[in-house]
Amino acid sequence: YVLSYYPKGKHFQDWLKKVGYSADWIVKKAGEEGTQVHEMIEDYFNGKELNFLRNEVPVYNPNIWQMFLRFVDFWETHNPTLIETEVHLFSDELKIAGTCDLICEIEGKLWVIDFKTSNNLQITHDLQIAIYGKMYNECYGQTIDRYGVLWLKSKSRGEDKTGKRLKGKNWEIYESPRTQEENVDIFNTVKKLFDLENPRHSPIFTEFKTTVKRNL
Repeated sequence: YVLSYYPKGKHFQDWLKKVGYSADWIVKKAGEEGTQVHEMIEDYFNGKELNFLRNEVPVYNPNIWQMFLRFVDFWETHNPTLIETEVHLFSDELKIAGTCDLICEIEGKLWVIDFKTSNNLQITHDLQIAIYGKMYNECYGQTIDRYGVLWLKSKSRGEDKTGKRLKGKNWEIYESPRTQEENVDIFNTVKKLFDLENPRHSPIFTEFKTTVKRNL
């Protein structure tokens, strides 16, 4: 939400000109695909069995199923230790909150990882995981060792033979070329722009009954 104030850049403007009125539909469809993959991963973590076919009929769009299988390939190849999934984080210092996809340990290193199903990666993704790491430290008092985006639409052809990068066929863990401190500093600049445009912004609260019974 805050990162929507990061400049979209010339490539985004060119894309808008190219797709015209279809932009909203494309963004909505991409968001729905991402949500479905996230939900499938959460079911996987909860021990549920997922099946592509039910009564010989596909349950999922093949593209969505294949992105999910790339996640499974990552998980079964590197066997991380699951610490948290879909963990709600906040920062009293920055006055923000968010939900991080995954906190895990890989070979003794504590990772913060966000899942992405987009066609391209953006600088805002770097800022997002950097802030997740800062919020996790503020909430739990633990320092994140590495920050990654698990990109499930990567052009990667397979594993890294050098062992320096975590990647497989059409997936990879992308790590920012900038330091954690640099990304947090950039985020703070974006946050200043957000606050400037939204001086009275506050969270939206909804109140409603949680129990209802008919009087007889």
